Amino acid sequence: MLRFLTAEELGHYPLLRDTMFADRATQFRERLGWAVSVDRNGWERDEYDALNPTYVIWQMPDGRHGGSMRFLPTLGPTMVNDHFSSLVAGRKFAHPKVWECTRFCLAEHVPPTTSAALMLGGAQLGVGFGLARAVGVFDARMVRIYRLLGWQPTVLGTEGQGADAVSLGIWEFSEEIRRKMARKAGISPEVSQLWFNRAFGDRTDLPAAG
Repeated sequence: MLRFLTAEELGHYPLLRDTMFADRATQFRERLGWAVSVDRNGWERDEYDALNPTYVIWQMPDGRHGGSMRFLPTLGPTMVNDHFSSLVAGRKFAHPKVWECTRFCLAEHVPPTTSAALMLGGAQLGVGFGLARAVGVFDARMVRIYRLLGWQPTVLGTEGQGADAVSLGIWEFSEEIRRKMARKAGISPEVSQLWFNRAFGDRTDLPAAG
């Protein structure tokens, strides 16, 4: 099932939290070789996890992490503004309806539909909070995933070539995209909406970071 949790809420789901940060270490440091920090618990976390982001998490039936993404409003600190503005000639993103998405992570040996379920979660979050776009940096391996799912970003800038390419892109939120991702994931839009409502109820305000 999809979970929509702020960092402050992760403590209510310790197994989900622990396995998410451990899976991030496995993916980003061990499999991809990124220069990320891993603590003595074997968790990969950075300064943006301390800003109370909202996580979209696919929870496996046993309560463990299957996949996740991290969202932050662009009105506060973000990776795209702090570290990757060179990809767009120094442009900064700061708008209440544009959020940053980072740390797309999949646990090992999860079903193939997990990527689609995560993208559905992202679309649900955007539509649920009335957001316009998500902005994020992605590497070459993600291009094929976005293409297969049918929700490709508009690329604003790229550095590097081939497998080493890093790009910055914008994804448009819409009800049409939410329903398309639901079909790809094999999850009804009504169930996705129910999971979102369980997390946020009737709230129409956006959870603040920091």
